[in-house]
Amino acid sequence: MPADLNGVQDGRREQREKRIRESGVGKRLRFTKMHGLGNDFMVVDAIHQEVRLSPEQIRKLSDRRFGIGFDQLLLVEPPPSAEVDFGYRIFNADGAEVAQCGNGARCLARFVREKGLISRDRIRVATSDRTMVLELVSRDRVKVEMGRPRFEPEAIPLAFTLPAGEYRLELGTDRLLHFGAVSLGNPHAVVWTSELDRAPVVPIGEALNHHPLFPEGVNVGFVEWRSPDQIRLRVYERGVGETFACGSGACAAVAVGIDRGWLARRCRVDLPGGSLEVVWPSSDSPIVLVGPAASVFEGEIDLEHL
Repeated sequence: MPADLNGVQDGRREQREKRIRESGVGKRLRFTKMHGLGNDFMVVDAIHQEVRLSPEQIRKLSDRRFGIGFDQLLLVEPPPSAEVDFGYRIFNADGAEVAQCGNGARCLARFVREKGLISRDRIRVATSDRTMVLELVSRDRVKVEMGRPRFEPEAIPLAFTLPAGEYRLELGTDRLLHFGAVSLGNPHAVVWTSELDRAPVVPIGEALNHHPLFPEGVNVGFVEWRSPDQIRLRVYERGVGETFACGSGACAAVAVGIDRGWLARRCRVDLPGGSLEVVWPSSDSPIVLVGPAASVFEGEIDLEHL
C-alpha cells in the first residue's frame, strides 16, 4: 500500500477515534427518532459513536412512558465488506435482535443521506442474513429490495416437513386456524380474513408467536382481500405487538397472495398507518417495497440515568 494512502487511512482512523472520545462512550448517545407509516424507530449512528447496549437497556429505551419509545432500534454500522455501504442491525422493543425490517430500511436510507454518511441515492446494506438495496426515489419516498421470499419450512423456520400453500393448526378446542407462511429474512404467518377490523390480531399473534411450530417466533399478518391489486393488513410483530405498519409483513402478505394466485404482481397494501406498494416481478426476483420515511426529532440520552 502506498505510504500516502496509509497516512490518509491513519488520519481518518484518528478522526473517528476523536469523535468517539468526544461523544462520551457508554454515557451519552445521540439518536434520531423516525417512522415509516407510524412504525417508529430510534436510529443510531454506530459509525461515529461506540454503541454497546444490553437487551435491558433497549427495553428501557423502547418504553413509551419512561424512555424514548419505539418499535425497533436501528443501528447504522461500518460496512462488514467492500460490497456494501453499511451494516444494518435491528433490535425489537423487547431487546431481541432480528434480521429484517422493511419500514426501518426506508428510514435508514433517509438517515444516512440526511447525516451526510453517503451522497448516493442507491445504497447497499448488509443485515445479519442478506444484502438489501435501498433507493431514495424522492426526498421522503424509498424503494427497498427485500430479497426473495422463501416458502421452504426450514427457511422460515416452521416445524413442518413439506411446504404447503396453506397450513392448518388447532388453537384450543374451538378454533382451526388456516395460514400461509413465508420468510423475508424474518418469519411470517399470513391469515386471510373477511372482517379485518374484528380480527383477533393480538391473541392469535401471541399464540402463534409462542407456538412450537415457530421455534424462532413469528410475525402474524391478518389480510382482507379487496381486489387483485389491493389488500388491507394488520400485523402482530414478535417482540413488539400490533404495529401501525410492517414493511416485511406487507411483502409477506403479497408474496403469499401471489403464491396462492389471489393477487397481482403489483399490489397496494393499506395498513393502519397508511399505504405501501409491493412489487414482485417474478418468483426468482427480489420482492420490492416502496413507501415513505419520516424524521421526527433529534435527541441525546444519558445512558447512565436510564
